[in-house]
Amino acid sequence: MNSVPHLSSVRLSRSDQAHAVIASFLGWTLDAFDFFVLVFLVDTLAAQFRVTKTAIVWTLTATLAMRPVGALLFGLLADRYGRRKPLIANVVFFSLIELLCGFAPNYQVFLGLRTLYGIGMGGEWGVGASLAMESAPRQRRGVLSGVVQCGYSIGYLLAAVAARFVLPAWGWRAMFWVGGAPALLAFYIRLRVKESPAWKQHRAPTFAAIVRTASGHWRIFSYLVLLMTLMMFLSHGTQDLYPDFLKSAHGFSSAGVSSMAIVYNVGAVLGAIAFGHLSETVGRRKSMILALLLSLAVIPAWAFASSAVLLVLGAFLMQTGVQGAWGIIPAHLNELSPGAVRGLMPGFAYQLGILLAAGTNSIEYALRGEFGYGRALAGFEIANIALLITVLAWGSEQKGKSFLEETTA
Repeated sequence: MNSVPHLSSVRLSRSDQAHAVIASFLGWTLDAFDFFVLVFLVDTLAAQFRVTKTAIVWTLTATLAMRPVGALLFGLLADRYGRRKPLIANVVFFSLIELLCGFAPNYQVFLGLRTLYGIGMGGEWGVGASLAMESAPRQRRGVLSGVVQCGYSIGYLLAAVAARFVLPAWGWRAMFWVGGAPALLAFYIRLRVKESPAWKQHRAPTFAAIVRTASGHWRIFSYLVLLMTLMMFLSHGTQDLYPDFLKSAHGFSSAGVSSMAIVYNVGAVLGAIAFGHLSETVGRRKSMILALLLSLAVIPAWAFASSAVLLVLGAFLMQTGVQGAWGIIPAHLNELSPGAVRGLMPGFAYQLGILLAAGTNSIEYALRGEFGYGRALAGFEIANIALLITVLAWGSEQKGKSFLEETTA
């Protein structure tokens, strides 16, 4: 009679757990770097390609809109064939596309490449997060969730550093060429990262079986899509246009914007880890609500401060709260998802949220023309945070859920 191996025979060593979390963290860091490079080049690329700034902002929307395609493709592969190989393929794909962006001869080619890049960006998070959360010890899942998710903020921070030093020295094309370096991460994953034991226990026999399992949990999936849509409004609504806001509304120089971005992304990293750790004590949803209340409280300084000092403080605390809430997401989504579709469901819900929120930048930029930049950003986020808190209070959680079946032979 076949039986699932005893838990002690499949649990990863501490070293193996660390490598899985590191691989996921680095993958998300480098993927985010490749995305956020563009937010520092809106003016530069508009002039280079002789198009409007709105056209460049549209390339951000195109990237975000294609992310569900990547989540579906790589998520299915991850549940069928394991986490490692799809993650390797994903890292190589998005790195190559980013490198090619640096050779784009015109706007049409650049738009096409950024659209393709969205497929790679969409595939990384779900596969990497499932690998990390399934490999991490469950009593530390919250804080390690924060570590993995703060890779997004560190990627933003590194993009700001590149804008500060690479852009003035070597130009905009070099910004994208640097983004080709993450392909080297594939070697690390291949050599040091072991396959998820939880996937081995729950692996699906066919792609059809994966789809059937996911369809049978449509209620929780629908809730996750709603949650992630609002979370995307939160992150992209407070980050993507903020550099342009600082330039347009407050007269910041390019160097000043990149320095500000470095500062507020330090706050984001601290928030992700701190609130992730807090979630082990007070729960996932309560910790996210506390983080959101912090962001809500600092909106006046973040959007309307008249001094540089208050703007810096507001931006720092805003991203502490925003990424504090986000730091809990990898653990929360993976805990709510069935084992057989943990590669697909969290990532696909995450990226469908992006699809539904893909117009965030264009909406905020249009509202700017009607109400002014500060009021557009503030009004959008006040409404969104209020709705997000309501959805979290209404939802459920499974903090500390075991991903491995403990049975005897």
